[in-house]
Amino acid sequence: MVMRTIFQKFFYWLFGVFMALVLALNGGYVAPSNETPIDTSKEDAKAVFALVADPQISNYMLGRYPIFTAACEDLKNANCKFDAVLGLGDIAENGLSVEYQLVYDQLHDIDTRFIMATGNHDIRLRVYEQSTWTFCNFANTLNGDNSMEKFWFSERINGYKIIVIGSDKTEFESAYLSDEQLQWVDSEIAAENGKPVFVICHQPLKDSHNIEQAWGSSIKTGASIGEQSEELQAILAKYKNVFLLSGHLHSGFGPDNYNNIDGIHSINAPSMTIDNKDGTYNDSGLGFIMEVYEDEVIFRARDMADGTWVAETTGDPSYDIVLPIENY
Repeated sequence: MVMRTIFQKFFYWLFGVFMALVLALNGGYVAPSNETPIDTSKEDAKAVFALVADPQISNYMLGRYPIFTAACEDLKNANCKFDAVLGLGDIAENGLSVEYQLVYDQLHDIDTRFIMATGNHDIRLRVYEQSTWTFCNFANTLNGDNSMEKFWFSERINGYKIIVIGSDKTEFESAYLSDEQLQWVDSEIAAENGKPVFVICHQPLKDSHNIEQAWGSSIKTGASIGEQSEELQAILAKYKNVFLLSGHLHSGFGPDNYNNIDGIHSINAPSMTIDNKDGTYNDSGLGFIMEVYEDEVIFRARDMADGTWVAETTGDPSYDIVLPIENY
């Protein structure tokens, strides 16, 4: 478990009782509809993933937790099995063990693999080594193993490589990618010989996804990966069928979710629990369901808090992103 001592176990139990009382006094949460449970759009999916960005669960901003609980219920009620839940960073507001425990409590009984990336909120207020231990312990507890040892790593799911990028030192908004990590990313993608690769980095590339509008500022470094953004972009652009998955911007569903950047398929996901903005569908509780097929990848916009497909409820199919896979 995430907890390590008897005192911590008692503290988490007490905090759980407190949370239950708070939610009960506020009417609990509204469970998502079961009328349109998550399922694949076609029968021959090679892999199915749930994309969850920026839940930023907090032990004092309690309004986020009912939204997260409802979204997790939607994932649990799915008619299809997820090959993995992909956490796109900012899992916790302040990188505290008690916050990760709250996330664990809702996720752990989903029968799937969890691939978790760090965001700036997960590491920015802690000594880097402490953040590393806390986050890796959380992720490994979810998966029941000790596979995560640092913030950048790769896993293979149903034959597809998932590459996770993480900051090599504590930064407040952006990330720092060392030369060692950048070289590693290059070699990991090169080894796939053009097969689809899914790269997770919490922050998007510079000058992408309408960053200036999303942040209301001309200072772009905090809204992107930061100083190594151009280096990473140059690496990713060398290869075919690279899908870059990010969060960080808290932008709702709309035309800025997808950018083609030098041939890189860049997808930016809304925040799971914080009010989104700048999109045309800005509710809380949003995420993508990613379906991988032989010749295409489909990102289906899901209102997980309501348990509905956004394209269906709005009558606008453009909320879903359909991207071709090039021959390799």
